[in-house]
Amino acid sequence: MAEDIKTLDDLKSVVSGSAAVTDTPMRREAQRDSQGRSYATGKRKDAVARVWVKAGSGKFLIRNNKGEYVDYTQYFARPVLQMILRQPFDVAGVAGQYDVMATVSGGGLSGQAGAVKHGISQALQLHEPSLRAALKAAGFLTRDSRVVERKKYGKAKARRSFQFSKR
Repeated sequence: MAEDIKTLDDLKSVVSGSAAVTDTPMRREAQRDSQGRSYATGKRKDAVARVWVKAGSGKFLIRNNKGEYVDYTQYFARPVLQMILRQPFDVAGVAGQYDVMATVSGGGLSGQAGAVKHGISQALQLHEPSLRAALKAAGFLTRDSRVVERKKYGKAKARRSFQFSKR
């Protein structure tokens, strides 16, 4: 650099002239494929969900283990799991405005529901960046990293010891 910077004021004047510092916030762009869908991967415990979201009438399909797409109420029969899947739409205030297609593998039903919820949240904010603030505030964009602790040798389970026998 040809200029000598000796004080912080000199540094500020040099940096303010560059394009690196801007006063306008960064604008996020919608990420959609040629069919108008946004894709995201959601994870929870051992479950992984691949989720596609597009504008539509609220159709919600999950791919079962036979390779057929079934309604989410059929795949996740428990009302609690269905409520978990609807949470991102309710928080964002867009219930019934998006179609969802998801494939889930690994884990149990509870982990799969959490994975689909995470995937829906990620895909929604990619499809419509203005929804990001509401989803982020609710904590739906953060991956829940809690997983089952591994079993240790000399133990019955991860921490449970074998029953002690005095005689």
